[in-house]
Amino acid sequence: MDANGAPPDAAACLYSGSVMHARMKPVAHRFDYDVFSLLIDLDRLEDAARLSRFFSIRRFNLVSFDPKDHGPRDGSDLRQHVDGLLEAQGLERPSKVLLLAYPRILGTVFNPLAVYYAYDASDALVAVVYEVRNTFGDLHQYVAPVREGQLSAAGLRQDQEKLFYVSPFIDMDQHYHFRLMPPGKSVRIRILETDDEGPLLSATFSGNHKPLTSSVLLKLCIRIPLLTAKVVGGIHWQAFKIWRKRVRFYPRPAPGASRQSSSDHPSGPLAAG
Repeated sequence: MDANGAPPDAAACLYSGSVMHARMKPVAHRFDYDVFSLLIDLDRLEDAARLSRFFSIRRFNLVSFDPKDHGPRDGSDLRQHVDGLLEAQGLERPSKVLLLAYPRILGTVFNPLAVYYAYDASDALVAVVYEVRNTFGDLHQYVAPVREGQLSAAGLRQDQEKLFYVSPFIDMDQHYHFRLMPPGKSVRIRILETDDEGPLLSATFSGNHKPLTSSVLLKLCIRIPLLTAKVVGGIHWQAFKIWRKRVRFYPRPAPGASRQSSSDHPSGPLAAG
């Protein structure tokens, strides 16, 4: 990871890149599209708000960030929330927490996945929180302390049993394999979803670092207009195309059903990869 550099020291920055999904079975289905994400230091929200006239915290703007879109979703302190999740896993309070997520665009946002990176005082990654949403309004957090052997020059490798209903075209009997390159000059997230017979779905995000300035924001919003509508519209359009291929439909389990959680309560730690 040394080649990728240390985590950015700005209060906020951007990562411009692409998302790709590839389904392997029971039918092949693949798509990709350009996106950009915000990386923000949860201790420096007000500093981040001063980086551009087109970016705000808790206020409407061309691009903005609101803590109520994440965690408890009540506007409370996100840093304290993450600290509590990590404390429950036996970890000390991290030196800083960076959140990678789609920003609000003209007041709207949808994040299928947001990732919190927790660092110690030497900028060593000590934990990751994977925050997953579905289109039913549910949110679930997988809390993942970085265990011995998971982090190397190639990135971070973690695994997790699926506990949260996401797609109506994938059942709950699945396992996630996370492969991350934490934020630096670039950022990469790969999630391989497998069942007992092998790989089913691969989803990736790869982006390159850009400073959060007015000129960069305007260029990105012109090149990738209406990001939120693109993400939400893309989810439903691809779901329609999969339905047309007659892939089996799995109804949403009732809250509290086996291997499913539609609450905000986190799961336990992830296993080593």
